[in-house]
Amino acid sequence: MFGLSAHQVAIPETGESFACKDKEALLAAMVKLGRKGIPVGCLNGGCGVCKVRVLRGEVQPTGPISRAHVSAEEEATRVTLACRATPTSDVALEILGKMKKSFLAQCGKPKAN
Repeated sequence: MFGLSAHQVAIPETGESFACKDKEALLAAMVKLGRKGIPVGCLNGGCGVCKVRVLRGEVQPTGPISRAHVSAEEEATRVTLACRATPTSDVALEILGKMKKSFLAQCGKPKAN
């Protein structure tokens, strides 16, 4: 085959899904949704604005992340930074931290709770 394969990434809170290529950071694929609610930040795991929890599927780290933003305990519950993770299967994500409010507001579907 030519090119890279892609995995589907779902965000159950918003009902959105998008493709993310092998070796592509989850955040880079999210940005392709074309909405303002997706802050890009530093892109190197240091600022923590792209914090997500992997609800389903598998990701692999692409580099270190700041423990100031993702503790070892959080990482054990599948929390990571979208700028430092690539999918190895189809995945479902929960948006966390600084990105959550603006992300959900921009899609027009605030989480009910």
